Amino acid sequence: MHDDDAALALHALGWILSDEPRAERLLAMTGLGPDTLRGSLGDPATLAAILSFLAAHEPDLVTCAEALAVRPEALVAAALRLAGDERIEA
Repeated sequence: MHDDDAALALHALGWILSDEPRAERLLAMTGLGPDTLRGSLGDPATLAAILSFLAAHEPDLVTCAEALAVRPEALVAAALRLAGDERIEA
């Protein structure tokens, strides 16, 4: 796992959680409860799921990228690397 990717995913999670309906959608779509999510933040699969959640809804992906001052493609690439795709360069 790349530390930068993990940090990016955690920042993205903060952005997601800043809006209650969006946070509820994350939990519903990932099947995670708040305690499970909190307990699995060190798991690359959870971090990949957070970024994949954004990638699945382009308006959120673009808005989150703007808020974090990164390109949307950086969020998608980080999700792929966290999911184990070694072909994606940092």
